[in-house]
Amino acid sequence: MAVEISCDRKTIRYGALLLSAAWLALPGAASAQRATDAPADIRVIGHRDPEGLLPDQTEPKAVSEISSDFIVKQAPTLNAFQLVSLLPGANVASSDPYGLSTSSSLTLRGLGQDEIGVLMEGAPQNDIGYYYAYPSQFADAENVRAIRLAQGAVDLASPTVGGAGGLLSLSLDDPKAARGMLADLSLGSYNMHRAFVRVDTGTIGNTGLKAFLSYSNTRADNWRGAGYDLRQHVDAKLLGEWGNGNRASLALSYNDANSSSYASPTLADWRARGRGFNYDAQYTPGNTNYWELYRAPFRNLYASAPVHLVLGDRLTLDATTYLQFGYGNSPYGTQLATTGNFLGNEQLAQPIALPGAVNGVATVLGNYTGDQMRIGQVASLTLRAGIHRLTAGLWFDYGTDRVTQTYTAVGTDGRPADRWGYRSKAIRTADGRLLAYENQRTATVTKSVFVADSIALSPRLTVDIGFKGVNLLRNGRNYLPGPQTRVRSDSFAALPRAAVHYDLDDRQQVFANVTTNFRTPNEFTLYDSYDGGVVSTRGTDALKNEYSVSQELGYRYIGPSVSASVTGFHYKFRNRQLATVVDNGGALVNSTLNAGGQTSYGVDAEIDYRPARGVSVYVSGEYLRTRIDDDLPVGGDYLPTRGKRAVSSPTLQFGAGGTYDDGHLFGSIAGKYVGRQYATFMNDESIRGYATLDLAIGVHLADWLDGKRTDLRVNAINVTDPHVLAGVQSVTTNASDVVGRGGTIIKGNAPSYYIGGGSAVVATISRGF
Repeated sequence: MAVEISCDRKTIRYGALLLSAAWLALPGAASAQRATDAPADIRVIGHRDPEGLLPDQTEPKAVSEISSDFIVKQAPTLNAFQLVSLLPGANVASSDPYGLSTSSSLTLRGLGQDEIGVLMEGAPQNDIGYYYAYPSQFADAENVRAIRLAQGAVDLASPTVGGAGGLLSLSLDDPKAARGMLADLSLGSYNMHRAFVRVDTGTIGNTGLKAFLSYSNTRADNWRGAGYDLRQHVDAKLLGEWGNGNRASLALSYNDANSSSYASPTLADWRARGRGFNYDAQYTPGNTNYWELYRAPFRNLYASAPVHLVLGDRLTLDATTYLQFGYGNSPYGTQLATTGNFLGNEQLAQPIALPGAVNGVATVLGNYTGDQMRIGQVASLTLRAGIHRLTAGLWFDYGTDRVTQTYTAVGTDGRPADRWGYRSKAIRTADGRLLAYENQRTATVTKSVFVADSIALSPRLTVDIGFKGVNLLRNGRNYLPGPQTRVRSDSFAALPRAAVHYDLDDRQQVFANVTTNFRTPNEFTLYDSYDGGVVSTRGTDALKNEYSVSQELGYRYIGPSVSASVTGFHYKFRNRQLATVVDNGGALVNSTLNAGGQTSYGVDAEIDYRPARGVSVYVSGEYLRTRIDDDLPVGGDYLPTRGKRAVSSPTLQFGAGGTYDDGHLFGSIAGKYVGRQYATFMNDESIRGYATLDLAIGVHLADWLDGKRTDLRVNAINVTDPHVLAGVQSVTTNASDVVGRGGTIIKGNAPSYYIGGGSAVVATISRGF
């Protein structure tokens, strides 16, 4: 017997079960089914989830998501930030079209990358010291099942600190039940070539376990200036499922990259040289701007072991244990003299040996290295008791960060003797000590407890309340001679929250929430910096934590051919911690500015229209207003910033895209407009709005070959190739000289910017075995 149903997606969830029950209830049906020993043939006719552009959501907060349906149509090198650029509120600045460079940024609703929590398989990806995440290190796109973006409220159980800007979560694909292999080969502009292979074991014997292992190798020349990027990556996942919903997995992601940095111009540099503002292609003696001195090598390993256990009819346990290792160098070119040097506040009496020195001066590689380890676990119990769903959990995280700023000799050809910046190969003082501008180790311990109750007051109305307490302790050691040897910072924050969700009917929802967040200043602010033997920047533990209260009010519609969401939001900040990049002895270092109070409000919206099977049209937008509430203290005066707009906060953003797939031909289109952005607190410098456009077209060849997956696609990235500044890299207080409230002249300092990536074309052949 065959039965066909035409319905929307929500109805599909229950229709098959109800129809099966109705069929078995018919006279003679049960015996007929036993006789045939086969289930009824039920075919559901309707729209499947909309091609990965707007999957259904039911949470009491703003959530957007893209799935593998959309990801698989994009260029395979794109990183997670680039993939979510269409979603409301996502402002992505990328310095290269392929997403291989570390020179990129993401802001959500005007809140920076260090305010956005990032998880992969439930494990945190943010830098424990500076809160940044580096998307070029994440899993290969072929292995990503979905990328979920919560623009405001972070999940209570998320192991993140500083999530006022939202949460970006990556879920890896599960291993396949059947044995198989997938291979991709890509060729593209700027001599880009990439190979990817993934092997699935299928179910291993009678163990119930299944796994996959993948490897990719990517190389591409810089699209502007000299240099090239190399990336090798390994992903793996082992999964076991048993009983009634029990599940345990182990995911590994290893990245080995050597990336060329892109020079970031000031506005004056951009106007004078445009895209020609690059590092030098040829080396001459004494040149510190040679491209080989700005290649950044990094190695990272991420491991995550999420477990879900059903302990009874009403009790479940969720736990994620994670481990991270990372080492890398962000180098730069500089010069050292054999004499007149300082180590901390100590003047060196003896000259240092500098290979290749001419007249007592040598070009050297300045190293800014980070050596990180992080381990932790977050675990929670959930109990269903009547109308209550009670959750209680703990989170513990321990991380160390060893930061050094040392120097390495450079050969006569301009190549450094060691580009990794290993201390064992760095330049030493005459008495054998490490010559360093910065030399410190920080241990960070995070402990958290959280409780929540989700109360189903009626079949349509749910109220959530929760509380999270977070303690963050930093202990550090400054190894440079001087007045500072040990540093310590201890913070606690109480973070209550509440939310309500109401189903107007089977297709319409309304929701509202109030959420609190906090963020401590990054570890760099704890340490003294020296210039010529004198403390130039005094480290302090007195900087106040950022604390924010945010509210959302939203509406969702989920229909058979149209899905839509609109969310109004409001933020109130105290001691807004604003990420920037500062020049610390030649190294560009992530740092924090206290921007005082800030108020933000706006509206996010997205709609997905599916006029026919395989066709999806998506539009998103954001209107954002921000206001700095306080004058900014600078020196002994105050900068008149009250009432100014916040930096990197475009008033308007619009995204539009679509996908098509008829089983033979497929394609996608994605366009984004980002409005004007200020780069200073005084709003005396800004970059204009710009738009980008990506296209893709492909063909499924399986039906014309042997039936196995064979896809050929061509991706055109940034088709219109606008010559624009895409984002602010280094924020400053004021670009021009300003008279402070107290009458003093506050000297201006020019911000620097990301140059938007150029256009590129990539052809990819994918083959399943």
